[in-house]
Amino acid sequence: MTPPGSAVQVQVTAADDTLRENVHTALGRAGVPVRESPGPVLLTAAPTVDEALRDCPGGDRTGIVVVADRLPEEGVRRAVRAGVAVLVQSAQATPARLAAAVRSAQDGDGRLPHEALLRLLGTDRRARRKPPRLTARQLVMLRLVADGLDNVAIARALSCSAHTVKNVLYDLMGRLQARNRAHAVAAGVRAGLI
Repeated sequence: MTPPGSAVQVQVTAADDTLRENVHTALGRAGVPVRESPGPVLLTAAPTVDEALRDCPGGDRTGIVVVADRLPEEGVRRAVRAGVAVLVQSAQATPARLAAAVRSAQDGDGRLPHEALLRLLGTDRRARRKPPRLTARQLVMLRLVADGLDNVAIARALSCSAHTVKNVLYDLMGRLQARNRAHAVAAGVRAGLI
């Protein structure tokens, strides 16, 4: 890990002069010195991950940071395979974020934007699994739990025993993979059941 107060040095390559100047300015604002010669960390910026990887000169270095406009799944995979330590989306490349990325790369840590990591792990929000199928009775009970009713009040409302309510709620929580009543209600809201 980089000791506090120690200088982190980075070499910058970019697809064009304007982009290079923007990165230099952002790193300067964050107090990160930029070198023209190869340094321990290389930051390469381009519109795409593939262009950034093409602009990566060889050499012995601690880490590579890629800054690109978009981070598609295949580009992220190629970057990780190529040894890129940190990926930053251009829209989020604030001076503080770039400085943190460079420090992480120098320390040998990896960083991926949350959305890119979710896509790589196969848990992209757009690819969520379907909501669990609940019975009509389970849906009614889930809504009553969301309204704040306890088991006895639910039993009275549905004209059944508190024991039946307990059993149905137990099965309901299993289907929703919920730890408790509040978690079941939250899962129901996220799945659009309530």
